[in-house]
Amino acid sequence: MTSEAASADHARTATAANAPETTDRTFWGRIVNWSPYRALVGLVYATPRRQFLILAVFPVLWVLTQHLGPMLQMARISLLDAYPPSPGVAPNFTFDNYARFFGESIFWMPFIRSLTFAATLSFATLIITYPVAYFLARHVSRNNRMFLLLLLLIPFWVGEIVRTYAIMILLGNNGAINLMLKWFGLIDRPIPFMYTGFSLSVGIIYLTALYMLLPLYSALEKLPKSYTEAAADLGAGAWTRFRRVTLPLTLEGIASGCTLVFLISTGFYATPVLLGGPSTTVFAETIAGFFHVAGDQWPTGAAFATIMFLTALVLTAVFNRLINALRKGETK
Repeated sequence: MTSEAASADHARTATAANAPETTDRTFWGRIVNWSPYRALVGLVYATPRRQFLILAVFPVLWVLTQHLGPMLQMARISLLDAYPPSPGVAPNFTFDNYARFFGESIFWMPFIRSLTFAATLSFATLIITYPVAYFLARHVSRNNRMFLLLLLLIPFWVGEIVRTYAIMILLGNNGAINLMLKWFGLIDRPIPFMYTGFSLSVGIIYLTALYMLLPLYSALEKLPKSYTEAAADLGAGAWTRFRRVTLPLTLEGIASGCTLVFLISTGFYATPVLLGGPSTTVFAETIAGFFHVAGDQWPTGAAFATIMFLTALVLTAVFNRLINALRKGETK
């Protein structure tokens, strides 16, 4: 061994020997080598089950306190005869608030209209956004996908109210569409787009398109191109490839997108108020009416909100069961 090699080997040995001492001098080095800390880490990460439970504590607490907790509180209020209860008077539990919905047919029309609007607009949003997601996932290079997705996300950086006012500016009597139609000489007077089912539909589709687009894009991006290429080699046409290959393999994305859009659409309040009219009153407006008056009407509003919430969940569960049945049928 030459003298230079021996010197280099001696230097590496000295560095390795001094490494623990250097680590021990740092704050985190002392913490890591502290025996109670080592014992605690060993106790926490002893088993995968224990690791999972520790990681799940914060999400579970968040769901219980920020999501499930308010819903349970609303359900409790819906069973009271008055809220808040008078001082010194014990609250009485009753089902009269729920019976009022089933006993007065005046509330049925906005309830059915809300569910019909949500289901119809979910399907319309699917039809509109599926080609966009398909184009992004199948015909755009990976280098440009994120840029185009970012462009589609830009309108969603602002709140619901701002985007709703943008639709009002677009569809108003002096809006961009009427002005353009006048400029081309197609109309003499403005078309009353606003405060109709059309304006409400356009607004809700615009506000919920992203929640449909992203699940569809994710499902289409994961679909291997070799599947459709193999179908084409076997003689399947474009429509047959879509119907027998692409559509069945993206049912999961369709189910996720439709579920999100449906549930969000049933809870819209500001958009129907701003874009809708007397003939497009939805159930959220009916519910809000009970909370805008004295507190003794709050239990009725809470009962109506609970009915809408449970109905939407049941319909969503039925829809997902149908989708799962279709998926199983396609795989047989």
